[in-house]
Amino acid sequence: MITSTPRTATARLFAVANRLVFAATALMVPAVSSGQFLEADGGTSAVTLGDARTQNYRVGIVVTAEGGPCSGIYATLPVPNDWPEQKVRIVSEETSPHVKSLRYRVLPGEIKQMIVEIPSLPAGQQAKAVVTFELERSAILAPVDTAGLEAPSKPDRSLRAHLAPSPYVESRDPRIVRLAKETGAGLAGWKKAEAIYDTVRDKVEYRNGELKGARRALADGWGDCEELTCLFIAMCRAEGIPARTVWVEGHCYPEFHLVDAAGAGHWYPCQAAGTRAFGGMPDQLPILQKGDSFRDPDRPGKQLRYVSEFIKGAAVEGGGSPRVTWIREGA
Repeated sequence: MITSTPRTATARLFAVANRLVFAATALMVPAVSSGQFLEADGGTSAVTLGDARTQNYRVGIVVTAEGGPCSGIYATLPVPNDWPEQKVRIVSEETSPHVKSLRYRVLPGEIKQMIVEIPSLPAGQQAKAVVTFELERSAILAPVDTAGLEAPSKPDRSLRAHLAPSPYVESRDPRIVRLAKETGAGLAGWKKAEAIYDTVRDKVEYRNGELKGARRALADGWGDCEELTCLFIAMCRAEGIPARTVWVEGHCYPEFHLVDAAGAGHWYPCQAAGTRAFGGMPDQLPILQKGDSFRDPDRPGKQLRYVSEFIKGAAVEGGGSPRVTWIREGA
């Protein structure tokens, strides 16, 4: 199933003693430096931007106090951020009177969050915070010259984060390591990454189902866009090629990182599930996040493969339960 957030994300309200907590959690990792992009076509190994599409995208939350008043409501929502192929501008911010503050922060990995605080919400009342973004999203063209592209010989700290295992990306699993080694034997750089891409698409049939990750997708021989993406990333990492997940509206796909002859690094996308597209990306869906292993200060001790919505609040005497609606849609 393709959804706007990972299938591991859940949204549930529960009471613990005198605390009322709403949690929407999932799993994601620090995205790396953006790489280099060119604005014009050329016979280089740099990534080239294609046609741009401008669209509006709305993100927000609506909370209704049902059965009594609610207090101390604190919510975070992931929002689109700038990437080389995506430019983001805030068009409008809409808040109701009960919303005390609406602000933003950026987590490691360039994950931008919208933070909403509602100190008190009387019974039957509704609080709303919605932001409209304008996104200029460019297609990505595959490079013309790939001959000199290699895996980085001395990856920096940010790239090393994309060489390690992450949730559902079991890059050290013996079967995955063995297949990656067999696939990449005698190959390097672009050709190795492309061989891994073709092997993943040959070994794993696209089919909707529960989230199970790279190991089980390879064992079962089927999975959807998340499984195909996880397996491609796992095999690349096993062969020393940094790779990460790109989360877009309703879908995800992988990127891999190679270095050209001049020593410049570039991130190249590919469409793991669907129509074949390697090294370029014709889709212009809103980019939500990049990466697959993150830390959120509001969820200490948890490794997240996707930074999802999160909300918590304090119960009050005779209080009710908040009904929460998350908003994430094109406008």
